[in-house]
Amino acid sequence: MDPKQVEDILSQALSLDFIKVKAEGSHYELIVVGECFAGASRVKQQQMVYAPLMEKISDGTMHAVSIKAYTPEQWERDRKLMML
Repeated sequence: MDPKQVEDILSQALSLDFIKVKAEGSHYELIVVGECFAGASRVKQQQMVYAPLMEKISDGTMHAVSIKAYTPEQWERDRKLMML
């Protein structure tokens, strides 16, 4: 599955400001940023991202998915810290 297809699925399902998808075979790393994650626990954030992808996970198209979910504020803070 093409990373762009994953981006499209997530864009349609969630209100996101930024999506980055890295794929190696059936293994995917996702960075997603959106206000929709505000106030949600890490588990809830991951469930929100997994939900629209479940069909592709269930049929084996996506085997492993790593998710990093941020609010816009968390993303700005973490990006600044990563640059140090």
